[in-house]
Amino acid sequence: MADLRHTHELAFAGDVVIKRYMDSKPGAAEREWRALNLLAEHAPGLAPEPIGYEDGVVTMSRIDGVSMRGLLATAAHVAALVEALTELHTAVPPHVLQAVPLRPWQLEALADWAGRRGARWQPRDPLADRAVKEGTRWLRGWSPGESGVTPAFGAGDGNLANFLWDGTRVRIVDFEDSGRSDVAFELAEAAEHVSMWVDGEVEIAHRFELSPPEERRMRDCRKLHALVWLFLLSHEHPRNPPGTFERQVERVLATLAA
Repeated sequence: MADLRHTHELAFAGDVVIKRYMDSKPGAAEREWRALNLLAEHAPGLAPEPIGYEDGVVTMSRIDGVSMRGLLATAAHVAALVEALTELHTAVPPHVLQAVPLRPWQLEALADWAGRRGARWQPRDPLADRAVKEGTRWLRGWSPGESGVTPAFGAGDGNLANFLWDGTRVRIVDFEDSGRSDVAFELAEAAEHVSMWVDGEVEIAHRFELSPPEERRMRDCRKLHALVWLFLLSHEHPRNPPGTFERQVERVLATLAA
């Protein structure tokens, strides 16, 4: 789940990045370090190279590129983003992935959080109240099961700011919530992240070749992530333009009807 708090500090020394994690996010540095080492071995060039780790501080190489958040995304940008996500999800061999801990905020935890937020919702305006009512009703009746679960290594954060365009390809940074996951859940998280639409629509979900069960799981997971973002955006945040919450209300209703 997106973390709107400040969780780390960055320092730069030439071609090196030093990332110091706050104590408020246990395990984040370990997850980052694990991810960088896995990707250095199985998908070299996709992410920064690991250099050192000690006491919650991860040192890594600095990679060139422009953040895709706010970038006027062309067909080439989107195609490169899809290619990077595909490589990320499939790079770690199954026997290695099996030993990787589950990423934080997997489906069950996220659904439980959204259910509790829905139960505590205070009336706000008719459209938002309707979105919460319909969303929580759908959530109570949803039984995801194991159909369409294809294991994947997930970054755990679909923020476009974590995808860097270097003029040729997209590379990925920020793995503090990474771990073992599944393809449909990860794609749903990326597709519904506020950064994918708040500055201009970047539609990626239909660009992946998924089986029918994976498609169904992704659609349901998109409903869940949309509902989560409804609650996250219920208090305006300075990083998003005014009216973002109202737009998310409309997205939730449209996603639930899909």
